[in-house]
Amino acid sequence: MARRYWKINLEEMLEAGVHFGHGTRKWNPRMAPYIYAKHKGIHITNLTRTARFLSEACDLVFDAASKGKQFLIVGTKNKAADSVARAAIRARCHYVNKKWLGGMLTNWSTTETRLHKFRDLRMEQKTGRLNRLPKRDAAMLKRQLSRLQTYLGGIQYMTELPDIVIIVEQQEEYTALRECITLGIPTICLIDTNCDPDLADISIPANDDALASIRLILNKLVFAICEGRSSYIRNP
Repeated sequence: MARRYWKINLEEMLEAGVHFGHGTRKWNPRMAPYIYAKHKGIHITNLTRTARFLSEACDLVFDAASKGKQFLIVGTKNKAADSVARAAIRARCHYVNKKWLGGMLTNWSTTETRLHKFRDLRMEQKTGRLNRLPKRDAAMLKRQLSRLQTYLGGIQYMTELPDIVIIVEQQEEYTALRECITLGIPTICLIDTNCDPDLADISIPANDDALASIRLILNKLVFAICEGRSSYIRNP
């Protein structure tokens, strides 16, 4: 499939603060090729390289979406959680934005069991069956449903392992990243100056603390996914 040109505007990234890294004391030496300069005690990310890798990531997700592949977006930091959910829903992707449960992918059979339980409880709630149970039993099941909604709500329709996982913050989601590596699932990871750029298949150097930066990166990826999905619908 022919590559598309994704408009990655350096000025737009500057305005979003994508270039601001962590303090120079908190850095991973492997990030040296992605750092442009130091300024007032913080590292400044090379946005030309950010644009290059973001464009590569957009190409990857566009091609995958155009073939009907499934995506999982992971980002559980409080400041990013809502943006992750909105981006995933817009692109019809699965997502985890509250807490990564260890073994969610590597122990998929257990996750499937939890998802079946979640769907059953939701159906019982919709049909009013929960309200017909003794109060104590109903309260216990409602608490269980609430917990499952919190942690599994974003993957409730996921029936198999995802084809590509997009991770918003490497340090916070290290367990998720390791599970993907173990299973050989391709990953796209937003990395700050304290991260290891060699772990993900495509690492996008960017500020992972600023909401504007996270939103910009997610919006570019989501746009590419939506374009790819449109292509898949037009050419099944």
